[in-house]
Amino acid sequence: MIGVGPFSIQVVIVALAALAAWLLARVTAKRFVPDKPYKAAGSLILDALFWGLLSARLGYIAQWWREYSAAPMSMLAIGDGGFSWWVGILAGVAYLWWRTRGRRALRRSLFAGTLAGLAVWFAAGVALEQMQRSAPGLPQLQLTTLDGQPINLAAYKGRPVVLNLWASWCPPCRREMPVFEQAQKTFPDMVFVMVNQGETAQQAGNFLRRQGLALTDVLLDSSSQAMKAMGSRGLPTTLFFDAQGRLVDSHVGELTMAGLKGIVSRRFSNIER
Repeated sequence: MIGVGPFSIQVVIVALAALAAWLLARVTAKRFVPDKPYKAAGSLILDALFWGLLSARLGYIAQWWREYSAAPMSMLAIGDGGFSWWVGILAGVAYLWWRTRGRRALRRSLFAGTLAGLAVWFAAGVALEQMQRSAPGLPQLQLTTLDGQPINLAAYKGRPVVLNLWASWCPPCRREMPVFEQAQKTFPDMVFVMVNQGETAQQAGNFLRRQGLALTDVLLDSSSQAMKAMGSRGLPTTLFFDAQGRLVDSHVGELTMAGLKGIVSRRFSNIER
């Protein structure tokens, strides 16, 4: 599963975890805390979520500073999934600890909510890993190259594959293209397959020439078979397969170089760069 409706599955997991934390903090505060400050408990959980997400993003930027500093505006592209979650969790817990000094009963309610949220997040993450392991592998799709030669996606098995679904009319697709061009050089042991969705060879080729992009594996999927096969609900979608053709990660939306390197380092630790 790549998404739920218009939202990526990662966003849905964070939202469910936040909802669980908010609900349990309010319920326990309403029942056990003197004066029943359940509204304050809910507000503090949301504040902690904000500071946690901000800290997680800043932590990730610090980790991949060289990549972000090369393209400063990419720091604002939070859709790249670049978050150091352990930094965010520590920051959120520290914020709650500081805001509840001298209010131990309220602190217990907030930490109970936080633990519930983390439990939901962890369980959903484990479930997502299981779903990815059982998801269809690199699909057996007959596509064509820009010069009209037939090729089956299964031919790429044997090396880690990053499969990007894109179209020239899609603004985030266009913005992330230079990232994949650079990634081809940075990760020579991986193959980056750019599968155009629903356009002709002339449309895709003209776009690549205008942008001066030298992408080595550009394929045409005129009927958008890949989107249907992988359950993608939007463009761009990037899918990560191991050398055996198993899906190990996915991302919906624009990827920055830092976001891409983060996924590669997490999923393909043996890949040199």
